[in-house]
Amino acid sequence: MSKTTASSSSEPLSTTPADTKAHLLAIGYQLIAQKGFTAVGIKQILDTAGVPKGSFYHYFASKEAFGEAIINHYFTKYKNRLEAINAQDISAQQKLYNYFQNWYDTQQNGCDHEKCLVVKLSAEVADLSEPMRKALHAGYGQTINWLAEQIKAGWADSSVPQPGNIAAESMAKRWYFAWLGASLIAKISQTNTPLAEVWQMTTTEMGR
Repeated sequence: MSKTTASSSSEPLSTTPADTKAHLLAIGYQLIAQKGFTAVGIKQILDTAGVPKGSFYHYFASKEAFGEAIINHYFTKYKNRLEAINAQDISAQQKLYNYFQNWYDTQQNGCDHEKCLVVKLSAEVADLSEPMRKALHAGYGQTINWLAEQIKAGWADSSVPQPGNIAAESMAKRWYFAWLGASLIAKISQTNTPLAEVWQMTTTEMGR
């Protein structure tokens, strides 16, 4: 992702990058993660990106299509992060621990454009845009499936305790839903307590 943040300058960029579509997605991601989908207009995106209006509609039929593309792009990059964790030569328990440690660390003490897109949009677009809702749902499913795979691997290598009455997929959903909810409540309460609670629950259940 471009290191240029939407908040670093109120002036349009002086040049348009060769990959205009990727540039628009990067700028849109930064703005929407900071302010929310409905609060960001196409004009603000174009002004910040330094891209003409015609270029936007060359790649995206509407703002809704743009939002859907941002979500899909986000989860493509997120999948790469999960694959990088999976490739590490460590126990399945440690992979799970590292994943949730990163979530805990990045969701604390406010929100910046690197960490809050899904948390922000989950509450905002569910009733606003069906394509965006479906994109978020598919992204959630991708992550939950990865968590379930790690839990099964942890059971196989004995690094994660195996309860006798729950499937790996169900455990993965419980953890993910708990963390997503805690992230939302942390934003509302402006405290890290919800994250600390689910961190304690998850680490205990993974045998730490």
